[in-house]
Amino acid sequence: MKRRDSLRRRGPTRSPKLRFLIVCEGQVTEPRYFNQLRHLLKSLIDLEILPGGDPKILVERAVQKKGEADSAANRKNDSYLAYDQVWCVCDVDEHPRLNDALQQARDNGIDVALSNPCFELWALLHFQDQTAYVERGVVQHLCREYMPRDIKELPCETLLERHSEAAERALSLDQLHESRGTQGGNPSTGVYRLVAEIKSQSQS
Repeated sequence: MKRRDSLRRRGPTRSPKLRFLIVCEGQVTEPRYFNQLRHLLKSLIDLEILPGGDPKILVERAVQKKGEADSAANRKNDSYLAYDQVWCVCDVDEHPRLNDALQQARDNGIDVALSNPCFELWALLHFQDQTAYVERGVVQHLCREYMPRDIKELPCETLLERHSEAAERALSLDQLHESRGTQGGNPSTGVYRLVAEIKSQSQS
């Protein structure tokens, strides 16, 4: 996490909330969700969409944007121009360069919210446990049972009310996979970590 006092501030131009960059591969569901989250929590989120990009492309773009922001912050002597946290949000799918992308992210201080099989698993965990292997289409079908409208427009406000239960389920899945040596396996999602970071800043 970047320290705001690492650069001399020009003045109280903005409240001292953390600034997030989120780079998504999804064209509709993820951007709509995070845009709603930004509005509801009044968070400082810059959102970039790279439709169809594999995780390696997402991470490379995040590294580029992070570097540009850091350079601007140093050039203008304004720490608020830098990102405090940079995240890539993507699904596992069959991306052949996934491991390379995860390593590059670690090397550059970028977090990855990886979902397996898909982002909608995060929505589903707000309503039920899901510990067995599940296909993308099944996840989306189950979501429609709880959210009958178009699931590409997730009801962010309703989901926020159930965030604690969803985060506990997602954490349990991570712990389960860790005990089995199958980190990032199906089903799992790291979106809960990103949402928790955003929520913690909205309450500061």
